[in-house]
Amino acid sequence: MTEPTAPIELNGTAARWDGPTFQPDEALLAQLTGICETITSEAVTAEASRDWWPLAMHWSLTGAVPQRAAAVCRPTGTAQVAAVLAACSASRVPVTPAAGRSGVSGASIPVFGGVVLDLTAMQGILSVDAASGVVEVLAGTFGPDLESELRQQCAMTVGHFPQSFDIATVGGWVACRGAGQFSTRYGKIDDMVVGLEVVLADGEVIHTGHGPAAAMGPDLTRLFLGSEGTLGVITRVWLRAHPVPTHERRAAYGFADFESGIEACRLILRRGATPAVLRLYDGAETQRSHGGDGEQCVLLVLDEGDIGLVEATFGVVEDECAAATPLSTDLVDNWLEHRNDTSALQGLTRKGFVVDTMEIAAPWSRLATIFDEARAALMQVEHARVASCHLSHSYLDGACLYFTFAATPPPDQIESTYVAMWDAGQRAVLHAGGNLSHHHGIGLNRHRFMAEAMGTSLGVLQSVKDALDPAGILNPGKLGLTSPFGTVDWP
Repeated sequence: MTEPTAPIELNGTAARWDGPTFQPDEALLAQLTGICETITSEAVTAEASRDWWPLAMHWSLTGAVPQRAAAVCRPTGTAQVAAVLAACSASRVPVTPAAGRSGVSGASIPVFGGVVLDLTAMQGILSVDAASGVVEVLAGTFGPDLESELRQQCAMTVGHFPQSFDIATVGGWVACRGAGQFSTRYGKIDDMVVGLEVVLADGEVIHTGHGPAAAMGPDLTRLFLGSEGTLGVITRVWLRAHPVPTHERRAAYGFADFESGIEACRLILRRGATPAVLRLYDGAETQRSHGGDGEQCVLLVLDEGDIGLVEATFGVVEDECAAATPLSTDLVDNWLEHRNDTSALQGLTRKGFVVDTMEIAAPWSRLATIFDEARAALMQVEHARVASCHLSHSYLDGACLYFTFAATPPPDQIESTYVAMWDAGQRAVLHAGGNLSHHHGIGLNRHRFMAEAMGTSLGVLQSVKDALDPAGILNPGKLGLTSPFGTVDWP
């Protein structure tokens, strides 16, 4: 069985935060132990209480997790998930659903202690409707296992390849509205989900999705997409799948500036072409990842599928990139080989760097402004060293900009510098017309920006939360939602 991957070494089991925790008493622990495997050791609960949030990696090196759960429950089926939630709801004990724990926003941190519900024992494909192209899979299934079995047994692919592909699960993809690196062809996970099995806070099991293009009132599947475990626990997912592609093409181009590259991408999409990969790097990222003088901006293009569709797509790409400089496809080959390598993050963290990424999306008309203003805001923070950007996912109406930033503060200013950089960059994006997140989700790190980003509509989300989870046990302290357990004591 595939297990979660630790983000960095954990040199202790302490809880960094002193806020209130709400732990199961002996009676509830006995009840949980009778339902499924339940572990209370400090080593296991500490490891299960963290994810790939870059700031928390610094804390791990000093021997602490943000907060530590009292128990980890590992159900093997939906009935056990339902029983755990019913028991915790009745006892008013918080539950933090988790699986691969590959998120980078602190969504898997049990802010108020309680129970971590580890879904990684629920793995595997349950059924495949080959004629309709629909696969039924358990939420704890890791990406490589899903794709390997689908390709080998059915010659099919879901087409979802996030950078965290090797260490993330299907349920996590859905809960955080993830995007894969081939999303311009296949769509985000939102576009792939046909239906869900969800366990509500009181243990009730519901199913959403009623066949293609159903019109049966609001689409409840959408309600749980991106809910990050706050409205229910996703236990089973039905996904759209495609035939394994039979043809592929690659290309690379150099643009004089980032803005002209953005315009080429916009025109490609506006003409209806959707190459699987359309990645544009600014001068700094081009130099860092692809070589060069720091002036040229590289665009990587890859498409796959039916030969007629791919060739037509590349006809449009070539038209819109005619003014750019054709470059070697070795650049695409190199990106494919190294695209999921995260070793630099761990290495820089050990050296005391503040490093993170901020991915947002915006209309085409706002991208150039956001590109300029977000980088400028990040670089105004004391100790900032670099703020760079690439465009990674494109749509008819806009695209995702993915910022990378780094700083070298004194050791006692790592946390304050991290907070300052996020405050500067994220608020610059919101002010310039971008959204709060494209695919990393909200978690704890972006919790404080939700009211600014959503306005009065956050109250609607709160009403839904209160109706589905009246005891407030599901992943409290996330998504900008209020909690009966208190306020989030960070930052």
